[in-house]
Order: sequence, then structure tokens, then C-alpha cells
Amino acid sequence: MILLARHGETDDNAPPRRVQGRLDPPLNGRGREQARALALRAAEHPIVALWSSNQRRAIETAAIVGAELGLEARVDPRLAEADWGDWQGRLVDDIAREEPERWERFLRAEPDWRFPGGESLEEHVQRTWAALDDIAAEGVLALAVCHGGTIRCALAREHPEGIAGLGTHPIPNGALVPLG
Repeated sequence: MILLARHGETDDNAPPRRVQGRLDPPLNGRGREQARALALRAAEHPIVALWSSNQRRAIETAAIVGAELGLEARVDPRLAEADWGDWQGRLVDDIAREEPERWERFLRAEPDWRFPGGESLEEHVQRTWAALDDIAAEGVLALAVCHGGTIRCALAREHPEGIAGLGTHPIPNGALVPLG
């Protein structure tokens, strides 16, 4: 089994929300608190391996969790958030107002949806599952610290409607989500 965790909060996650995608902001104070709380929840499980996205917010969260678990995170860039392309760095409210048709297609999580100048949801799903398959092949309970979009992609494999069935299902910062 694999446990997935979303990184702690960054300033971009706090209102007004800004698209991070591949941007690399650090955790804020609340995010570090969320990571410490996540570490305590994670310690309730017999986790043997710790993995992290290659983005700073996930690496920082994994370091806090790893200190509690006595594990060092292995970094896998396939666990990174989606490449949101031209939308990275923009306020969510601005995108929804200025590009309503594109925003609605994203909210519907159409598998062929591609972020303007970025990757498609299906590409994100495929690379996420390639990473998780490799982690699962180790045969031990692992925790992968990653991102909300990456967690939705992971859950999509078992959802009857795939990624479209999860849409923008909220994954709170610091959430611990079992997979499988």
C-alpha cells in the first residue's frame, strides 16, 4: 500500500490563490505546522519508505515528516505537480474571469485537457502512475509527499470515470490519503 500526502501550505495556497504548478515556493509558517501535524499522523503507520516530488514545498514537507519517521526522502520528479504552463503564477480568480471557457474545461477535468503551454491531464496521470508503480514494486508501506493534482491523478486510476470523475476534488494541504 502507498500513502499519499499533500505538501503543507505555501503563500500561493492562501487566498487569493495563485496557480503554482511547477513554480517552486517554500512552505509558509502554517505549511510547516501542517507538515508537523502530518508527521504525527504518518507516525501512526509502519512506513518503511519515504518519497517526495522534486518541488521545494514537497521536499520541505517530506523532510519534516522524515525527521519524525527516521527516514530520508527519495526524490522522484514524476511526482511533481502538473505543468500548468502559461497559467503558472496567475491568480485563480483572474484565470476563471479572463478565460472562462478554458477554465470550465479544466474544472470538468477532461482527460485530453492541456494547460495552455503545459501538459495534459492524461500526461500527468501517466507519469504519476509510472512513479507509483515503481514505488509499489518495492513491496513495503511507502509514503509519497506530492501535490493535490498528483494525488487526484493517483486516485483516478481506480475511479470509474478516471480523472474526469475527480475533477477538482479538494485535497487539503497536509492531507494523508491512502491509495490501494
